Amino acid sequence: MTSAPRRVGLVGCVKGKLDHAAPAQNLYTSPLFGKRRRYVERTCEQWHVLSALHGLLRPDEPVAPYDKTLNDASWAERRRWSQLVLSQLDRELGPVGHTVFEVHAGKNYVDFGLVAGLEDRGAIVEWPVKGLPMGKQLAFYGAHR
Repeated sequence: MTSAPRRVGLVGCVKGKLDHAAPAQNLYTSPLFGKRRRYVERTCEQWHVLSALHGLLRPDEPVAPYDKTLNDASWAERRRWSQLVLSQLDRELGPVGHTVFEVHAGKNYVDFGLVAGLEDRGAIVEWPVKGLPMGKQLAFYGAHR
């Protein structure tokens, strides 16, 4: 009997943050982040934050507020960031073959090598809100409470 694959959520960081250090799961204050977080807490066995500054963060990992985004980063910077996250995932999770990664982040956090790197490692990548504008993303998460 084959067991179901491990499911790991990857939730993109957002601009809105507390003004003091907090666990990553509590640092980000936007409604979008909150809805993404609640979604992956229901659908995945574990999840991580994709941070523009730190790469991969565990939800309970303390982090100070910062002001960095990948939205204005160069192509090369986004590629380096993707490689950092992939190496952090390798250390944090070990082999990820047959792991399902559920990605809840914007294209600047996904399209520059992260998905390809995961798939090269044998992982399956799902991106439920791929290509949806912000309002439709919020509606999606609202409909899947």
